[in-house]
Amino acid sequence: MPDIVSSPVIAGVRMVQIRSISDARGSFAESFRKEWFPELSWAAIQMNCSRSRAGVLRGLHYHRRQTDYWYLVDGRLRAGLVDLRRNSPTYAVATTLDLSASEPIGLFIPVGVAHGFLALTDIILTYLVDNYYDARDEFGIAWDDPALGLDWGLGGMSPLVSERDRTNPRLADIEPSQLPTWQGR
Repeated sequence: MPDIVSSPVIAGVRMVQIRSISDARGSFAESFRKEWFPELSWAAIQMNCSRSRAGVLRGLHYHRRQTDYWYLVDGRLRAGLVDLRRNSPTYAVATTLDLSASEPIGLFIPVGVAHGFLALTDIILTYLVDNYYDARDEFGIAWDDPALGLDWGLGGMSPLVSERDRTNPRLADIEPSQLPTWQGR
């Protein structure tokens, strides 16, 4: 069983310390097991793969009915996370977390936590989700909303952002009743 560490910043977010076995042929790592999250009714039903060039920023996205589990296969990224769950003990708390394929970590992102990433190098990111893609459950919030206080570490660099993500609303512009609700886990 790997070490699973709860985020000290956002309730429900967890980091799984993935163990990698290497030899002259390469390496092997078990990147996900349902049993690592026994208290959840997790049923991963779709796996996605995102490839991004260095300097790409994706997000911030959130869902009302979808949990994500990220595993970075190649490269380095900076994840941005914001708790948007009304009544959560960590509501509106934001944080960044650097992930590197050379130090593998699985990142569990619960329903209602907005997430995105800045590719620090070219990357390959896989992620499991517990619901099929549904555009009606795909929401966004501005990655650069100053109220969130996310430090992307851009140092004056302009990231490559999709048109959709450039037009995401700020938190203050989202009706509170439209935000996800804390489910107590």
